[in-house]
Amino acid sequence: MAKIKHHNFLNTVHEVFTDAKQAGVLHLYAGGQSFSGRTIEVEGRELYHFGTTGYLGLEQDTRLKTAATDAIEKYGTQFPLSKSYISNPLYKDLEAHICKMYGHPIVITKNSTLGHMGVIPSAVEDDDVVILDHQVHWSVQNAAKMLKTRSVPIEMIRHNNLQMLEDKIKKYQHSKRHIWYMADGIYSMYGDYAPVKELMELSKKYPQLHFYFDDVHGMSWTGKNGTGYVLDQLKDLPENALLFGTLSKTFGASGAVLASSNAKLYDKIKTFGGPLTFSAQLEPASVAAAIASAQIHLSPEIYELQRELGERIAYFNTCLSATELPLIDQNESPVFYIATGMPKTGYNFVNRLMREGFFVNLGIFPAVPVKNTGVRITISRHNEKAEIKALVEAMEYHFPLALQDTQTNPERVFLAFKLEPKVKNEPQQSNNLNIEIWDTIRQVDRNQWNRYMGGQGVYDWTGLQFLGDAFQGNSKKEHNWLFRYIIIKDSKGIPILMTFVTLSLWKDDMLAQAEVSASIEQERTAKPYHLTSMVLSLGCLFTEGDHLYWDTSHKQRDTARETLLELLEKMEQQLGAKMTVLRDFGPKTSWNETMYGHGFLRVQMPDSCTVDLKEVVSIHEYVEQLSSRNRRHFRKDIQPFLELTESKILSKANPHEVKEFKRLFEEVQKRNLGLNTFSFPDKLFDQMNENHHWEFIVLTPKGKPDQILGAMFCYSNQSAVYVPAFVGMDYDHLETYATYRQLLYGTIERAIALKLSKIDFGMTASFEKRKLGATVHEKYAYLQTNDNFILEVIGVMEGQH
Repeated sequence: MAKIKHHNFLNTVHEVFTDAKQAGVLHLYAGGQSFSGRTIEVEGRELYHFGTTGYLGLEQDTRLKTAATDAIEKYGTQFPLSKSYISNPLYKDLEAHICKMYGHPIVITKNSTLGHMGVIPSAVEDDDVVILDHQVHWSVQNAAKMLKTRSVPIEMIRHNNLQMLEDKIKKYQHSKRHIWYMADGIYSMYGDYAPVKELMELSKKYPQLHFYFDDVHGMSWTGKNGTGYVLDQLKDLPENALLFGTLSKTFGASGAVLASSNAKLYDKIKTFGGPLTFSAQLEPASVAAAIASAQIHLSPEIYELQRELGERIAYFNTCLSATELPLIDQNESPVFYIATGMPKTGYNFVNRLMREGFFVNLGIFPAVPVKNTGVRITISRHNEKAEIKALVEAMEYHFPLALQDTQTNPERVFLAFKLEPKVKNEPQQSNNLNIEIWDTIRQVDRNQWNRYMGGQGVYDWTGLQFLGDAFQGNSKKEHNWLFRYIIIKDSKGIPILMTFVTLSLWKDDMLAQAEVSASIEQERTAKPYHLTSMVLSLGCLFTEGDHLYWDTSHKQRDTARETLLELLEKMEQQLGAKMTVLRDFGPKTSWNETMYGHGFLRVQMPDSCTVDLKEVVSIHEYVEQLSSRNRRHFRKDIQPFLELTESKILSKANPHEVKEFKRLFEEVQKRNLGLNTFSFPDKLFDQMNENHHWEFIVLTPKGKPDQILGAMFCYSNQSAVYVPAFVGMDYDHLETYATYRQLLYGTIERAIALKLSKIDFGMTASFEKRKLGATVHEKYAYLQTNDNFILEVIGVMEGQH
């Protein structure tokens, strides 16, 4: 399996958002000449608004509007000067009001994103460490990554996992001054809470534990003076906690606020906080509106507003409890999340609700794991009980229809979120396809398999027999792979789709940069299975190529594809895999749209390489037909070294040679962090040596036949394709003898001598292979998981390199 290239994550997000945009559920434009808050116009239709984060409806309050317009008349549209020099006349009044709300010194920021970028690098010292909850808002994670330039370690724990947090604290308690844990008070997608009281108890046990809470979604609708969920739990702000609130969203104006009871830390942040110093200040209209809102928050009226919203939240909960809808977390926050599982189901459900007259938000990757797509619904004071009830009725009616439209069912949705299904799934009608699933290749018809799958790689029938024997019965769990062979046929027994999958242990950083893998490998010296997961994969880690036969001309081709994807989903659940990976697709595959709809992300793999040897009769002729540039490469970088070495072909090596093959392969494998996989079992090389389909191209120094410089391990499959599957090399002599280039050249020479028509050179080192005339093929994989944690951990680590 390949690593994601450095830019690939952003490309993946772009592709996911583009897919959602094309489905008409993202990047929409509101219409109309005015807003009431209760409804919103989308594409000419007036919809009830269940997507706002203005939970108390203060953005439509006449007092805030009047204050804003008066400020524009008096002070203009903006005050264009850094706040470090002088603040606009309204700022002192605003700061006094907000300070009174919190009871502690505060800092006003342009918005929460710029606020985090200003505060976090100022608050965190060089000898501190940062631990992130893996669902903490992107703006916090992004600001924390700025600390990479100062070599501050950044760790991540699973969402609200206090045991994992304590383990990280123990790791650093004797080496770091402060241990910062960063979390949201209320999480923006599921509406669940941070365990604030439990965290405070943990800080009593570990005094160096400090907290950074982003409570923008807990602001206004709860707490004394509307100061939010976190402060409501704390009652007072301790010195080891920094608290972010918002002056936008529910507060009804613009900007954000940091509260701190630590005078020394407050002064440091206030004096110089990066973007706090150099960014433009809030516009006079925003400051005036915020003052008006603060006056409401400091009055008894705020509790009446909170009560009115609470009634609506309770009513929505009551309505939902009478349905079978998969609500992810029931609590008293105004944020609700209805699971749909696959993105395409989410698209369908959102569009159905909009057609019915309700605007809701789609929860999609990377805000949630891609398999945990759903509909985020927010309740505000603008919503009346009649339309709340109507929304629930519409969801109850349209949810099963959205599932039906997208060929899924409630059971699959509940499984994706690890929830117990409220009702058992009804049996689906037969689609007249015959599904065969076999445990070993020996159960599969040899001729049929080779006809459809035997044209490349080490996965013709004989190759899979070899791999199935090699990767079972081994002492280490990473050396034992479970194979499954899937054949989907029509009612006449004609194959429409054929493939094989494996369940095996992968290193989670296989999709990371080499520098990240190097760091993780250091931890694996003590914990060999640190950051590893069971993965269900098309093909296996030993093979490369098109692992899928799919008859695109068959009228049931799409049904067969849907059947395979549902089958893999069930296998993932039954076998306990953390991720499903479908790999080795070309860039223009027709599966792309389908895969996104099913919750797969596309990631780029290293290019693969092939050499076409049809009608080539000699190595001399092959070299002469290379481009002039590549011929120069041969004459300069390969030909001079041929005189220094001897090459031999071994179909049967002696015990000493086999031992050397293992050692040299391990040298390559340990250094190849660009494809960071586990080693292979020792018996693999012994079985290669006993199998007549395998041979070794061995390179030695001239006159020193016992000193092996390198060896290429080559397989000849049933379709006259030569497969140099792996290489072993002595790195002490790599440059002296140009070992790798000579082995590539020797592989081509050997394939020509055997009169084989093609070489499958596989992945990695495509630059070197291209110089010898190989054709390069761009490759992609699709991965699906309902656990973003590993992806985010790797992303955080990449930010430190």
